[in-house]
Amino acid sequence: MNRLQVTGLSKTYANGFQALNDVSLDISNGIFGLLGPNGAGKSSFMRTLATLQAPSNGEVLFNGVDIMTNPQYMRAQLGYLPQDFGVYPRMSAFDLLQHLAILKGLHQSKARTAQINSLLHHTNLYEVRHKAVATFSGGMKQRFGVAQALLGDPKLIIVDEPTAGLDPSERNKFHFLLSEIGEQVIVILSTHIVHDVKELCPQMAILAGGKLVAQGAPRHLLANLQGRTFSKLIPKDQLQQHQAMFPIVSSRLKSGMIEIHVIADYLPGDGFALVEADLEDLYFQTLRDHQTAEV
Repeated sequence: MNRLQVTGLSKTYANGFQALNDVSLDISNGIFGLLGPNGAGKSSFMRTLATLQAPSNGEVLFNGVDIMTNPQYMRAQLGYLPQDFGVYPRMSAFDLLQHLAILKGLHQSKARTAQINSLLHHTNLYEVRHKAVATFSGGMKQRFGVAQALLGDPKLIIVDEPTAGLDPSERNKFHFLLSEIGEQVIVILSTHIVHDVKELCPQMAILAGGKLVAQGAPRHLLANLQGRTFSKLIPKDQLQQHQAMFPIVSSRLKSGMIEIHVIADYLPGDGFALVEADLEDLYFQTLRDHQTAEV
């Protein structure tokens, strides 16, 4: 069992901007969802875990090893799938994995080739291994990104906005792949897409303004909203009017109209009905509470 312990992590850049403020997390094997809007501090958190930058304060231990005093230990354990995965235009999937594997220190030819073939099978890319990665669909490129992230048998995998731009079919394939990987290692899924966390993550946290504003199992975090979440279906031209009248946490198109959700201790008004709270309600309500507290 792997364990990542983050204690009191803060990061202030030279221009005075504080990207992280006293973040503490304890994560073990499985997929851990890190939700937050753009600018919340997710990228700074990931860069720190990847030892690409030192924190201003705090400590990060991976399997008991301080990664700031021993960054090479962490780098040897780390796999990373960025949001935008650049590739050489004419290089095949197999050749590019060979190149990346050598860069990761896999120098024994037979063992390297065996691992690459295994990963190509695992990501369902073996049949297209001799095709240029640049010609792959978005979903295939993401699965190739997983394959390269798994080179060297890492124990911690960081995945940054993995399903942005994927169609529903490719998103489902990617979810299944991540779910399999998370059974053996720690996978940190950094995203602003609530649906990905809902489908994949038994544990999660929400970052806002560099602060950890919620963490735990989604079902436990949602418990506080059950019995307090109300829904109403309204014409699109009434949204602005309702926004002025009610603290709407989310709105979505539904059958040509707009479904609004409001968190309240009692029935907000005519036309509202009590509904089961979902992770999107939790996310937006948590961000709203944080913004209110910061004012």
